[in-house]
Amino acid sequence: MKIDVAVIGGGASGIMAAIFAARSGKNVCILEKNPRIGKKILATGNGRCNFTNINAKAQDYNSEFVGFSLECFSPKDVITFFEEIGLLSRTEAEGRVYPLSGQATAVLDVLRLELSRLSVKEIVDFDVQKIEKNNDGFVIFSKNEKVEAKKVIVATGGMASPKSGSSGKGYELLKAFGHHTTKLVPSLVQLKCEKSVGGVRAYGKVTTLSGKSDTGEIQFNNYGISGIPVFGLAKYVKKGESVFLDLLPDYTEDEVINILKARPKQTMETYLIGILNKALGQLLLKECGISPLSRMSDTLKADEIIKIAKKIKAWRFDVTGTMPWDNAQVTAGGIELSEINPETMESKLCKNLYITGEVLDIDGPCGGYNLQWAWASGKLAGSEAASDKN
Repeated sequence: MKIDVAVIGGGASGIMAAIFAARSGKNVCILEKNPRIGKKILATGNGRCNFTNINAKAQDYNSEFVGFSLECFSPKDVITFFEEIGLLSRTEAEGRVYPLSGQATAVLDVLRLELSRLSVKEIVDFDVQKIEKNNDGFVIFSKNEKVEAKKVIVATGGMASPKSGSSGKGYELLKAFGHHTTKLVPSLVQLKCEKSVGGVRAYGKVTTLSGKSDTGEIQFNNYGISGIPVFGLAKYVKKGESVFLDLLPDYTEDEVINILKARPKQTMETYLIGILNKALGQLLLKECGISPLSRMSDTLKADEIIKIAKKIKAWRFDVTGTMPWDNAQVTAGGIELSEINPETMESKLCKNLYITGEVLDIDGPCGGYNLQWAWASGKLAGSEAASDKN
C-alpha cells in the first residue's frame, strides 16, 4: 500500500493528526496495533472523557515547547472542533470539559465518523516493527505487512496504561533515527505509602520535600494515597522520600490549636469527629501517641494538643514508590524536545518524520490538560505533514 501520510498510533493525537492531514486532501491511513483505534480515549475521565480544560495554557505543562501548538489549537478551538463534528460539551469544576452525554464513547464515535467521512483508512492489528527511510519516503513494516508513505507521523503514546496499547515501542522506532529519550516516569499515578486507611477521602494539601504542593480531595487506599493532588505531584516524589498532608489547609496551626482546645468533653475515640474522617482521625491520634482512645479529652495536656495540631497540619507519609505503569494515566519524560521543531512537530533529525503527543517529553496536570496537548500537537503535525512546502 502506498499512502501520502501514515499515522502510527490510533490514540487521541494520532486520530487528530489523521483528520487534519486528510482535510488537506491527502491520502491518509492510521496504523494501530490494537483491534480498534481510540482504546485509551474510552478510559479517560472515568469513562466520561474529560477531553480538554478551558484554562489550559503553556505554563501548566513541563515545558514551554507546547506554546505554539496551544496557540494554534486552544481549548476553545478544541471545543469548537468537536461541536462542528457533532459533539456538544459542558464545562464543569476547575475548567474540565466533558461531552454533554457524559460518555467517552461519544468522543470516539464522532472522531471515527469524521475519519470515515474523510476516507481515512484504519489499519488495525498492525504492530509496527520498524520504519525505513528511502528516496520516496518511508516503508513501515509489521510482522506480515508493509505500508509505503511519503510522510510519517509517530503518535504511539508513552508507557502509561499499557493495557490500552502503550508499550513504549515508539521510543525504539524513533531511536533508529537518532532520537533520544529523557527519563521515563509514571505520572498522574497513585503513591504507595507505609501507612494507609482504606476507603477514606479527605480534602487537604499535599506537599513534597522539594516544596511542590497541590490541594484537593485526597483518597486514602490500602496501598497508600491517591486523588488529583497526589497524581499531579507523583512524578516529583522518589522512593524513600516523604510527602506531607495538611488536612486543614484553610486554617493556621494556631487556629487549629484553638479549635482543639474548644472541643467538648468526650472520649479521644470521638475527639476529631466533625473535623476529620473518624478512621483517619483515630489513626492520626495513635501516631501522636494518644492512648488509649477511651481516655477523656479533658485529660489532654497543652503539649499534646500542640502535637495533634502539628500532625493535622503536616502529617508525614513515607513513600515506598508509585503504583505501576498499569495505573499511570500519563508518561513523564519522552523524546527530547530539542530534537523537534515546535512549530511543525517535524523531527530535526529526519525530514518528513513528525512526532506528536505523549511520546514526546511533555506532560501536564490532571483534568484534561494532557488530552488538550494530544489534540493540539496532533492537529499541528497533521496539518504540517499535509503541507506541500516540503
